[in-house]
Amino acid sequence: MPILYGTGWEGGAVLAAFFVSSNLISRIRPQQPPTVADPKGDRRDAWQVYANGAAAAVGGSLGIHDAALGMWVVTSSLAAAAADTWATTSGGWSRVAPRLIWSGRRVVTGTSGGMTLLGTAGGAIGALIVAATGTLASGQPMLLAVGTLIGFLGMVADSTLGALLQGRFRCAACDMASEWRVHRCGAPTTREGGIAWLNNDGVNLFATVLAAGSAWIVWYWVTPPA
Repeated sequence: MPILYGTGWEGGAVLAAFFVSSNLISRIRPQQPPTVADPKGDRRDAWQVYANGAAAAVGGSLGIHDAALGMWVVTSSLAAAAADTWATTSGGWSRVAPRLIWSGRRVVTGTSGGMTLLGTAGGAIGALIVAATGTLASGQPMLLAVGTLIGFLGMVADSTLGALLQGRFRCAACDMASEWRVHRCGAPTTREGGIAWLNNDGVNLFATVLAAGSAWIVWYWVTPPA
């Protein structure tokens, strides 16, 4: 795996922090009423792994030439992925319906782009856990603030893109919102907005790539070449 090859056990510790914390928080997701949107669910398939880990894998490859830079990219991209997972799960406990980040309109729980205060706080905690692990493993104090902030902003970018561009569908048979062209009941859905081919995995990939690129830029900004 590029992360372990390029950044060693330090990058492996960050990867473990992401997977362990994300899996633990996902396991306590509250049971949702039947009126919520129709997301993919908690089980990670190959597309979800690529969306959350591809940018970190590139960061691990960078670590072959510059271990410190590799840790910044790995940590920040996985912090963004963790923030999204924590925000989604903790937001499910909110008693207040989420709002779309760009319009403020209330939407049903589970709608892509919907945010709550509880979910936002959870996202910040998820980013902090991963960034703190990267900081302790690498011995780079600045990474704590940078990784947490980039991870949090990556979550915000994820929600914004999800609200604006992710494909939105509705099942005519159930009259329920869905993220898919075929609803879980088996009936085809009708597109209500967004880009039909852009799903949650694509949105997650964009957010983690954005976080990785931001970490790369900040790294060269704070450590200019001699």
